[in-house]
Amino acid sequence: MPSSPGGLEVPLWRSIAVFRFASLAYVTVLVFRDAHRYAHPVAAGGVLLGMLAWSGAATAGYARPAGRRWPLLLADLGVVLAIMLATPWVVGRAALAAGVPTLTVAWLAGPVLAWAVSGGRRRGAVAALVLGGADLATRERISQSSLTGVTLMLLAGVVVGHVARLAVEAEARLQRAVELEAATRERERLARDIHDSVLQVLALVRRRGADLDGEAAELARLAGEQEAALRALIGRAGAGPDGTGDERDLRDLLDRYASTAVQVAAPATPVPLPARVAGELAAAVGAALDNVARHGGGRAWVLIEDEGETVTVSVRDEGPGIPDGRLAEAAAQGRLGVAQSIRGRVADLGGEARIVSAPGTGTEIELTVPRGGR
Repeated sequence: MPSSPGGLEVPLWRSIAVFRFASLAYVTVLVFRDAHRYAHPVAAGGVLLGMLAWSGAATAGYARPAGRRWPLLLADLGVVLAIMLATPWVVGRAALAAGVPTLTVAWLAGPVLAWAVSGGRRRGAVAALVLGGADLATRERISQSSLTGVTLMLLAGVVVGHVARLAVEAEARLQRAVELEAATRERERLARDIHDSVLQVLALVRRRGADLDGEAAELARLAGEQEAALRALIGRAGAGPDGTGDERDLRDLLDRYASTAVQVAAPATPVPLPARVAGELAAAVGAALDNVARHGGGRAWVLIEDEGETVTVSVRDEGPGIPDGRLAEAAAQGRLGVAQSIRGRVADLGGEARIVSAPGTGTEIELTVPRGGR
């Protein structure tokens, strides 16, 4: 789970910094209290200064989003491991066996919390198990209190990682809600402005030219198509991206085909698909509509159905239909529009294309693809 550059994660990183210095203050008290029992008390002072320096360096590094990456995370874990491995020599195994605390005490949980915030509960659990195992390895005798400390550290890594993941998801949802609100306002503004000007002119041209002949009738038809396309466009205007940058809303791609001769029906909510899947499916629909126009299919209807694991697009026309054996005959003659442009595209996505047609009843092409493609 990548770290967010700001927002709801910032307080978590600040809390880790506070914890480091608070736990270091506790370690300092214990070192001064038990220094006379250490095998090398002067070395203990040097380790204490090293812990202070590293606390400052780690806090400064984690304060920058670019620093919350593997180099600093691994270095953080390595510094704590080095101090833990030096503990038996500095404190002395006899003192440790007598119950003297290790040098790190609670300070060793700093990397666990950092790993949890940067990567979630799994990463936090891994760091806790590594440091917990090293802590137990430095002890001559493993007591119940030692096991309790390791367990608490493991729980802290899991819980903090889970909270951090929830914070990132909440921030993403909040950002999405803000984008949707802004998109809705922009769409409403565009709809008002365009309805009061461009759409009214196009509608007037379509109505007035419908009763005329020649080029005037053709202009009226084109005006009608542009009116339908523009209405579909402002219906999506400002909607912003759905999901990640690698996804496209299938509705946006198929709305481009809307005209006076083609009606597109789509769900009210986005139909996000991987960009490649959405593009190939839209191209297959375009090929189907080209066939409708080429063979005099008349009006056509495009229906989008989001079925969860799969997405189905149906293209139906009111044309003369396809005679039996016509598709096989076209393929034998080298005309592979249906075979390659429609069935081939859908098959490459791991989907299925069904064509239902009979002379005089029109044609329906049903394209079903898995949401993730293949």
